[in-house]
Amino acid sequence: MLIAAFPAGPWGTNCYVVATAPGSECVVIDPGMEATEGVASLVEQHRLKPVSVLVTHGHVDHMFCVAPVAGGYDATAWIHPRDRHLLTDPLAGMSQSARMMLGGDYTWDEPDDVRELGDLQELELAGIRFVVDHTPGHTEGSVTFRSPYPDLEEFSEVMFSGDLLFAGSIGRTDLPGGDHPTMLRSLATKVLPLADDIVVLPGHGEQTTIGRERVTNPFLQDLPSPL
Repeated sequence: MLIAAFPAGPWGTNCYVVATAPGSECVVIDPGMEATEGVASLVEQHRLKPVSVLVTHGHVDHMFCVAPVAGGYDATAWIHPRDRHLLTDPLAGMSQSARMMLGGDYTWDEPDDVRELGDLQELELAGIRFVVDHTPGHTEGSVTFRSPYPDLEEFSEVMFSGDLLFAGSIGRTDLPGGDHPTMLRSLATKVLPLADDIVVLPGHGEQTTIGRERVTNPFLQDLPSPL
């Protein structure tokens, strides 16, 4: 599996390009602000063809370039229905300070082809299987994507966690649509049951593993174990 990434825009959002191998179709995950050129560079470098754009949630730092990336490659955009309204009104999910940081006057349109995600939905995109987990808390429509990771024997899956789980931390819940008890419930029911050998590729910062976060992440220490 080919997984290439770069931090995009002023918030340093990790944008991922995922393919089975160079020269194949690919999936773009979370093309945020200023991500279009970075995606184009990786596509050219690895001779890829984007066919789908996956959005972990509707915050502007994760979806700013969804429409131009999807439209530029005639790709399908995927988002959870609870966050779909943020594709055209991302300011509804932002704090006042974030709006000031964004600056300028912008208008957003949905991509031509938008499809909605459901909990535990399985997608087969660009020859790769993705399992969707609905993980509300950071936003109402936050999701993660898990995919088999066959390249290294010590890892079973890779999880694109968006702003649910970071190395040593979790996503904030003080923005519109956020809710801390819901976030804790998502972590308890969707993260704690996972195998320790799953690689976590978060929306910001460095990669980690479920096992490492289970032991070291203070936000996971007091969560009730799932039944």
